[in-house]
Amino acid sequence: MLTLTDIERALRTPAAEQDMGDHRIGRNGTKIDAMDAPTPAGVLVPLVERRGGRNVVLTKRSSALKRHAGQVSFPGGRRDPEDPDLTATALREAEEEIGLPRHDVSVLGPLPLYRTGTGFQITPVVGVIPATFSPVPETGEVEEVFEVGLDILMDPANHSLESAVWNGRKRDYYVLPHDRHTIWGATAGILVGLSQRIWLR
Repeated sequence: MLTLTDIERALRTPAAEQDMGDHRIGRNGTKIDAMDAPTPAGVLVPLVERRGGRNVVLTKRSSALKRHAGQVSFPGGRRDPEDPDLTATALREAEEEIGLPRHDVSVLGPLPLYRTGTGFQITPVVGVIPATFSPVPETGEVEEVFEVGLDILMDPANHSLESAVWNGRKRDYYVLPHDRHTIWGATAGILVGLSQRIWLR
């Protein structure tokens, strides 16, 4: 069973690469033009203690959204001019999207930047939240809040590499297990990146 010490050690592990991202997955990573100016964003990777271990809190985005409708994601979004840094962005967005008071989050630290093929540069921030937290989804953005066991998500045996054609080009991406939802794309990529740091692969 993974502990907070394991997570904290992983966050302190020097990254082999300066960033993670869709472009580094498999043999057919999404092409990202080095000259592109990505949109800064922050997401919270919330860990909550439950009987038998820790869970990761995830959201299913509203099916009515114009971008990434119905996809599984972490609470988060693009940086506002008022945000002092991207940790603040992640905490603000989590408060807005799932009703998590920012002062209730014990921040453990960030993961390396994650570049997406859709033009975002994400700072994933890992934090511990109280077991008493009861989500209040912002219905315009969030359709559902659910939890998945950390040990399940961090187990390399559960990381499937799949392929699809996107914008006329073959793309590789990770898919993680869940009985009701498909966890893929940047969300899966961030979780796999954390797993790789935990197991030093």
